[in-house]
Amino acid sequence: MNEPPPPRPSAERRAAQAVDALRHGWPIVFGAGTAGALTLLPVETAIASGATSARLLISAARAATLKLANQREAAVPHAPVLIRGGEPFTLADATPIADPALDLANPLKGPFRAEPLAWEATARAAMELARIAGILPAFMVDPADAGEAHPVEAGDLAAYGEAARLRIVTRARLPIAASETCEIVAFRSPADTREHVALVIGRQSGERAPLVRLHSECLTGDILGSLKCDCGPQLDAALHAMAQEAERGGWGILLYLRQEGRGIGLVNKLRAYRLQDQGFDTVEANQRLGLPDEARDFPTAARMLDLLGAGAIRLLTNNPAKVDALAAAGITVAERVAHQLPENPHNARYLATKRDRSGHLLT
Repeated sequence: MNEPPPPRPSAERRAAQAVDALRHGWPIVFGAGTAGALTLLPVETAIASGATSARLLISAARAATLKLANQREAAVPHAPVLIRGGEPFTLADATPIADPALDLANPLKGPFRAEPLAWEATARAAMELARIAGILPAFMVDPADAGEAHPVEAGDLAAYGEAARLRIVTRARLPIAASETCEIVAFRSPADTREHVALVIGRQSGERAPLVRLHSECLTGDILGSLKCDCGPQLDAALHAMAQEAERGGWGILLYLRQEGRGIGLVNKLRAYRLQDQGFDTVEANQRLGLPDEARDFPTAARMLDLLGAGAIRLLTNNPAKVDALAAAGITVAERVAHQLPENPHNARYLATKRDRSGHLLT
């Protein structure tokens, strides 16, 4: 008697498994079992050392760096680009094409030809999966000897990113240096391995809008005291501002979001630092990596506030995009509270770039 086939994984599970596969260096396949199936092997993490491919999928920004932007197929801003070389690519060939940090050691690449891309939605999904996985957005296309591929579909990303699945898993009292009246609240989603937390400072009250800070994780600034950014001082200043608010009978919420490097991940952020040392600003460095300069998940922050019963807030930020993003997700920002700290010689250009290129306000 034939047993029924196992149930097909959900879209959310397929996306999560695809992200895990990319981190481990395994290939993924779109349209598995169909005539149009497409297999992509991540260049950075690939463990199939003998894999070869006639084509590579790279970002538009990387294509511009490789002087392909004058070719019609590579001239569309921000669209993934499909390239072919004179000979099949090995992983040794593909790695310096994918990683801009290797440009100085490998200045001559090509010649390459950009080809028509008939599966742009799939390509964009692959690039987003790479960003979520924290790896470089570059793939070998339909490689030989790549190993077993993990199935995924372009539409699976919508299910993976659903902030609505986020829930509170536990909470506990946590006295801190700024205030002894604090509670830490942990959040988890079945779609994501990252665990976000909120620190509620003071006595929660529905009568008064809390002072809120959205703080994205910054290992270098928050923990190591990096002078390249202002994240650590902003975090400390926010905690003390909320403690003062609590002393006046109000309350505050610090959302600590696990989205390092504005959503590109720790390793890619450090790659961007290396490019900054070569003279690029923060936006240019991300672009050369083929990554967005802003990839944070603000709907997750809105969901956390909703679960905490904070539908109206006073937001501590100089970034109007945060105000707009929370408002779009249903949170009322009753007031934007300026959050300005002095610069230092190491972060002056970083702060100027936030002001001039990312729209941050001075007051």
